[in-house]
Amino acid sequence: MKSIWYNDIELPKFPALVGNIKTKVLIVGGGIAGLLTAYFLKQKGVEYALVERSTICSGTTSRTTAKLTAQHGLIYSKMIRSMGIEKAQMYLAANRKALDKYTELCKKTDCDYEIKNNFVYSTDDRACLEREMAALDKMGFKASLHDDLPLPIKTVGGVCFPDQAQFHPLKFLAFISKGLNIYENTFVRHIDSNKAFTDTGSITAELIVVTTHFPFVNKHGLFFLKLYQHRSYVLALKDAEDVGGMYVDESKTGLSFRNHNGLLLLGGGAHRTGKQGGNYDELRLFAFDKYPDSMEVCSWAAQDCMSLDNMPYIGRYSKSTPRILTASGFNKWGMSGAMLSAMLLCDSICGVKNEFSSLFDPSRSILKPQLAVNGAETVKNLLIPFGKRCPHMGCALKWNKAEHTWDCACHGSRFSSDGAVLDNPSNKNLKA
Repeated sequence: MKSIWYNDIELPKFPALVGNIKTKVLIVGGGIAGLLTAYFLKQKGVEYALVERSTICSGTTSRTTAKLTAQHGLIYSKMIRSMGIEKAQMYLAANRKALDKYTELCKKTDCDYEIKNNFVYSTDDRACLEREMAALDKMGFKASLHDDLPLPIKTVGGVCFPDQAQFHPLKFLAFISKGLNIYENTFVRHIDSNKAFTDTGSITAELIVVTTHFPFVNKHGLFFLKLYQHRSYVLALKDAEDVGGMYVDESKTGLSFRNHNGLLLLGGGAHRTGKQGGNYDELRLFAFDKYPDSMEVCSWAAQDCMSLDNMPYIGRYSKSTPRILTASGFNKWGMSGAMLSAMLLCDSICGVKNEFSSLFDPSRSILKPQLAVNGAETVKNLLIPFGKRCPHMGCALKWNKAEHTWDCACHGSRFSSDGAVLDNPSNKNLKA
């Protein structure tokens, strides 16, 4: 089902590419990261073209809960322990710059932009909240710890980032995309050096930027080891309470809350793609119990790329591909991650040194505990001797009863019941 963001907006339409073209910069992927990159390049007077396999914003971008915040879970205490305070401060500063850019751009259009406090809460671990507060204090950021939260569940408190924001992503992107050089229904199947091949032509470019959610070129970058995908679910509830801010559980499988236009957006039911999870059933049981007078008016699911160290990969695709750039691994914080990516990618393309580029370099160390988990999951699913196989790397697919799709637990590709590819990194349909 489509999300509520489609209810009151019509996005611009663009033609398909037929034939062969040349451009300075080719952007592959018409989600928010690709569109913002194109927007900034146009402002700089850089020649570019953007191609999207379907229509713009039809993927993960349209399924967001659209929170604009630099508070990405309880990450700063973990970052200080693993990377040191300087890099933790850089991460915070980079994301705050991304939010400042949203504030600037949202003033130019009506996109339901609202200043809200953001909270990360815990249901059972007060100590993790106190550790995060101590880390933020050490970093010089003024957060606050709240004991009483207006949620229908018992919590032990929540860490609050003041003056964050929420918005309507498709209203914003309808404004951003007007007048951009975009080709829709143009599926890039293969990239070779400085050339991208579609079903109906090719694009030759000096630089190629891959913003396709999950980078799909396997022979470079090791993204099939660096990333896995996580699904989560959202219900839009009418006649449920207004919680006054934005809330998310510190647990990956917890619940999130925010309001929009009289509706409560209840998120949760999360699980690794291809695995079992609470999905819509968990949310509907919760709504029935805690909001018995509410009515579900919409439901949808999102899929997020998760990196090894909870930071995005932004920059050169690999050390051996100086002409290919990418942005991925936003770890469920795609709105801030997309803006940050577009700013960094534009600077890189224009030859501007950015103080944050080294922090998000895709070629940084992959020696993290999650690497072993990703590797084991891939091996396990490759060795299953039966069933449908994913065209991406041959992993066994699992049937998703909640959404009636074939899902890959290795890298997150998904397919409809009749085999059409729904989510990458696969760029092929299932064989009949």
